[in-house]
Amino acid sequence: MFGYGASMPIYALGDQEPTIDPTAYVHPDAVVIGSVTIGAESTVWPTAVLRGDDGEIRIGERTSIQDGAVLHTTLEIPTIVGDDCTVGHCAHLEGCTIENGALVGSNSTVLHEAVVGGGALVGANALVPGGMYVPERAMALGVPAKIRPDAVDPDLLIVPGAQSYTERGKRYRTDLRRIG
Repeated sequence: MFGYGASMPIYALGDQEPTIDPTAYVHPDAVVIGSVTIGAESTVWPTAVLRGDDGEIRIGERTSIQDGAVLHTTLEIPTIVGDDCTVGHCAHLEGCTIENGALVGSNSTVLHEAVVGGGALVGANALVPGGMYVPERAMALGVPAKIRPDAVDPDLLIVPGAQSYTERGKRYRTDLRRIG
């Protein structure tokens, strides 16, 4: 059983078709379109939109795409989110790379050709402009983001963030039921 039901809005667009690992959980109110790959035990929560129409979106394993997040891409630049990442509520990612173990905070934006290094943190409401590099274990805070190097313990991001959502996804796969 896949982590989504027949009423789940998953769309092919021409020959672009999503690939979702059978252990992933995609909430029935999320939307997945086109060239999107979602890895093992990853979770996609209500009202998130992953729209791989121009290019591809790749989500690694055990990664959480939280409520209201919007992931898009460009013809030239894929959107890549690594393993054990958390993409916060209402975040916007487009044509960027989020490396393993990173956290992108709620309402933040990461744009074309930006890279968020492994174990780094993009703070809530931050703007990581196109082409910016956020080093491993750094914080990116503000609009536009300013870098605070070596400010993050990546173990503190993965355990409370991505791991808790992996476990929550397992519960939702078995216990979520619509009652109205």
